[in-house]
Amino acid sequence: MTTFAERREAMVDVQLKRRGISDLRVLNALRTVPREKFVPARLQDLAYEDAPLPIEEGQTISQPYIVALMLQAAQITPSNRVLEVGAGSGYVAALLGQLAKDVYAIEWHAALAGLAKARIEAMDLEHVRVRQGDGTLGWSDAAPFDSIIVSAGGPEVPPTLLAQLAVGGRLVIPVGIEPKSQELLCITKSREHEYERASLGLVQFVPLVGSEGWSANGASVAPRRAQRPLRAGTRDTTRLSQLIAQSCETFQTIEHASLDGIMDRIGSARVVLLGESTHGTSEFYRFRARLTQALIARGGFKIVAIEADWPDTAAVDRVVRQRPATSLREPMFSRFPTWMWRNREMQSFIDWLARRNACLRDQSEQTSIHGLDIYSLNNSIGAVIDFLDRVDPFAAEQARERYACFTPWERDPQTYGRAVSSGLLPGCEAEAMSTLRSLLEERLRYAKNDGDAFFDAARNATVVSESERYYRAMYRGSRESWNLRDRHMFETLLALLEHRGPEAKAVIWAHNSHDGNAAATEMGMHGEWNIGQLVRERFGERAYSIGFGTDRGSVAAASNWDAPMQIMQIRPSHEDSYERVMHESGQSMFMLPLRHAQQLGLRQELMRPRLERAIGVIYRPETEMVSHYFQATLPAQFDEYVWFDETNAIEAIETPVLTALPDTYPFAL
Repeated sequence: MTTFAERREAMVDVQLKRRGISDLRVLNALRTVPREKFVPARLQDLAYEDAPLPIEEGQTISQPYIVALMLQAAQITPSNRVLEVGAGSGYVAALLGQLAKDVYAIEWHAALAGLAKARIEAMDLEHVRVRQGDGTLGWSDAAPFDSIIVSAGGPEVPPTLLAQLAVGGRLVIPVGIEPKSQELLCITKSREHEYERASLGLVQFVPLVGSEGWSANGASVAPRRAQRPLRAGTRDTTRLSQLIAQSCETFQTIEHASLDGIMDRIGSARVVLLGESTHGTSEFYRFRARLTQALIARGGFKIVAIEADWPDTAAVDRVVRQRPATSLREPMFSRFPTWMWRNREMQSFIDWLARRNACLRDQSEQTSIHGLDIYSLNNSIGAVIDFLDRVDPFAAEQARERYACFTPWERDPQTYGRAVSSGLLPGCEAEAMSTLRSLLEERLRYAKNDGDAFFDAARNATVVSESERYYRAMYRGSRESWNLRDRHMFETLLALLEHRGPEAKAVIWAHNSHDGNAAATEMGMHGEWNIGQLVRERFGERAYSIGFGTDRGSVAAASNWDAPMQIMQIRPSHEDSYERVMHESGQSMFMLPLRHAQQLGLRQELMRPRLERAIGVIYRPETEMVSHYFQATLPAQFDEYVWFDETNAIEAIETPVLTALPDTYPFAL
C-alpha cells in the first residue's frame, strides 16, 4: 500500500509535470502540503486522484492540476501579499502559505471558514489568515495585493477585486454565466485602470457567492442583475468566423466534393482517423465513405478499422473479401446500439468495397475491414472455439474447459464485472490468459494453412482477455475502463498493420472523442488518453486526424442505454463553442485545414480553448451543457475539420428487414 507521501509525489510527477506545470516553487508546494488533511475523512484515500472532490457545505476541493495552473499563472514570489477568495477547505491557502509572505483568505460559508482556519493553524502557518465574509468585496484593510486567486466562478470580474490589485499584480479567476462554460482568466494590472487579459482555458467551479458575484437565494445559480452582464470572457467571434470562411474549402454535395486538396494534405500518412461528433448522422457516414474510397483507390489503403466489435466485423470482412463464412453465437451487430452499423449508409459503403475487391485477382491487394472494440465476449469465445475445433480438437476441449468459467456471464458481462469487483466471484482472468497463451504458442502450426484464420482467432482470444479486464475495470472507475478500451483499439490497429505488411495503411472510423488527440481536451486533463493520441505519438506526421461537426439537424440516438432508437432534433450549438464559430462562417459544408491552415492567424485564433459538442448513442438535449459539451483546443485535437451546418439522421436497418434480405448485406448472415 502506498503512503500519502508517495501518492503526493506521483501526483506531482504524473498530473502536474507531464501537463506543463514547470514552476518549481509551485511543484514543491504541492509536494509539501498534505491534501488528505483538507478533505473529509471518508475521502482521504481519494485525496490524490486526478479530480475534484466534494467537501463540506456542498462545495468542492479543486482538481490538483487546476490549482497548480492557477498558482503558476499568478507568478507569486516570496515577498508577495496574496488574497484568496473562496477558501473552501483551506488547501489553496495552505499552498499559498508556502509561496508568499502574507496570505489573506476569505470564505463565504461560516462552517467552511472555521474548518479552514483550524487546518491552517494545525500547520503552524501564522502568516496565513482566514476569515468568513463576502470575498467579492476583498480585504480592504490588507490591500493592495500582488496576486489574487479566486477559487469560485463568478458571472463577471468583481470591480472591487480589480481595485484592490496592485499595479503589476495578477488576478486569476474563473468567469462565466453558465455552470460549465467558465473561462479561467489571468488578468494583469498593467497601469491604474488598465488591464491585460489572458485565457487559461475552460473550467468548472462552484459559484462565487457575494454582492459582486452570484446571489445566495437558493441552490440554483442566477445572476444578480435583471439584464445579462457583460462577461470578461465574452469572445468576439466575427473575425474568426470570417477567417474560417476565407480558409475553408466549400462544397455543395458530398458526392461532388473535390477531394484533391484533402488528399494532398493527407499525403504520405500511414494512419488516417475519420471522426464523427455523433453516432447517428448520415452526412458523417457518407463523407467518411467517400473519402475512404479515395484513400483506397488513390492512396493504396488496405485496412478499414471501425469502432465496432471484432467478430461481428470479421463476418463483414469475409463477405467483402469473398472468404468462407463462419457462424456467430449471437446475431451480428445485435448489441445496443444496433443502428450504429446497421444502416443504409454503411451498407452502401460495404457494397462498394465488396465490388472493388471482387475486381482484384490478387487477394493481397484487397481492402479488409475490421472491428477495434472490446465488448464481444460471447461471440469472441465462440470464434476461438470454432477455430480450434477445425485445427486442433484437443486444444478446443481445453479452451471449452477454461472458458466455462464465463458460462453464466457470457451474455451479461457487466454483472460479471460487478461480481468480481465486489469480491463475490473469483474471476476468469487466468483462464482467459491461458487460452490466449496456448493459442500464441502454436502460432506457426496453426497459421501454416490459413494465416488470416489464425490471426482472426488470436485477435478474438485477445478480445476475451481484454474484455474480461474491461468489465472489471468498469466498476473501479470510468478513466481506467476508458483507457483500457482505447489502448486495446490502438494495439489492435498495430496488429492489423503488422499482419497486412510493413507498408500497409489504415483508415479508422470512430467518434471524435476517440480519433482526436485526447491531450488537447478535458479528457487529457482527467488522465484519459485515446487511440488518436496514441496514434499521433507513435506515427507523428504520418498520422492525420479529421474531426467532424454540425450545428443542428436530426440524429439517430436513444434517450438512455438500451432504450429504443429515436430520430431526435439537435439543438443549435452553444454560443461559446467551436460549432458556433463554424456556423457563423455562413458556409454550409466545408473542409477546414488546421495543420496546414491557409490563412495567417487562423490556427492561432482557434487555439483558444472553447466548448465542443459530443453526441454518442445517447442524446439528452434537456441537459446538453452537462451531458454533451467539453473543453477542447481544436487545432491541437485535429489536423482537419469537416463541417455540415445542418445534418440528417442515418437510415437504420431494422432486424426484420435484415432477415428478409439475406443476400443483400452481410448483416443477414
